[in-house]
Amino acid sequence: MLDRTTIEGWLREDLGHHDVTNDVPGETTGRLVAKETGVAAGIDAAEAVFSYLDVEVTERVDEGTELDAGDVALRVEGSAQDVLRAERTAVNIAGHASGIATKTAAAVEAAQTAGLGFDLDAGAAGDTPAIAGTRKTTPGLRGVEKRAIVAGGGDTHRLDLSHMVMVKDNHVAEMGMESAIEHFEEKASFATKIEVEVESPEDAPRAAEAGADIVLLDNMEPAAVERAVELVDESDADALLEASGGITVETVPDYATTGVDVLSLGSLTHSASSLDFSFRTG
Repeated sequence: MLDRTTIEGWLREDLGHHDVTNDVPGETTGRLVAKETGVAAGIDAAEAVFSYLDVEVTERVDEGTELDAGDVALRVEGSAQDVLRAERTAVNIAGHASGIATKTAAAVEAAQTAGLGFDLDAGAAGDTPAIAGTRKTTPGLRGVEKRAIVAGGGDTHRLDLSHMVMVKDNHVAEMGMESAIEHFEEKASFATKIEVEVESPEDAPRAAEAGADIVLLDNMEPAAVERAVELVDESDADALLEASGGITVETVPDYATTGVDVLSLGSLTHSASSLDFSFRTG
C-alpha cells in the first residue's frame, strides 16, 4: 500500500505553499465519474489521497471493475476545502492507473481470442500466454502502475531488480552466455530465477540448456518466436519462454499463436492513455 510520505509529496506538488483556490467553507460530497468505458484501477490510491486529508470515502468500486460512461467509481464526503484539495491528485492517479488497466485488459482479451480455443462466452480457456508488464514504469509510480496491470488481468513481471536476475545482451557481450549464467547462479539466492535474453531462435535452446529458468526472446518477429519455441521443445531443457520488444495490443494475436508462455509489453505502462474521469461535487 501507499505510504503517507508518498501521498504527502503528491499533494504538496499540487497545492504549493499558499492554496487560495480551494479556500471554500462548509461540507460537501463528491463523486468520481467515468466519462468512457474502461477498467477501474488506482481507486485504492485515490481513496488514500482523500483519507490523508480526513475526507471520508463512502462508496467505491473494486480494482478491476469494468466501468461504463457515467458510472461512479468513488464517492466522498467531508469539508469542501479538503475534498477540493484532494480532487485533482485523486483524479490524475485513478485516470492514469485505469488507462493502464484498460489497455492490459485489451491485451489479455486479444491473447485469449487469438484462435487458441478460448470462448469468452463459454468461459473455456485454452493454452494462452500470460500478458505481463515491464520495468518501463514512471519513476515514483511503479507500485500504482504494477497494481493497475494486475487489475487489468495481467502479470506484474519483476517489480524491481531484486526479484529476478536478467542476463541481457551487455552481460553476454562481457562474459559470454554460459559464463554469465554460471556467474549469476553463484551470486543469486536459490529462490531467485534467472532470465536470459537472446536475439535469435538458435540461442534459445542454448540458454535453456545452460540453466536459464526463463528465456527472453527479444525483438523477434512472430515466425522467429515460433521457431524458438520449436527448438526449445526439441531440446532436453525446461524453461519458460517470454517474447518481448515492440509488441503492441494490435500484434498480440500474432504472437499468441506461437506457443510462447509470456508476452511482455512495455507499452502497457509507458504508452497507455489515461481513462477519462470527472469529479463532481454537491
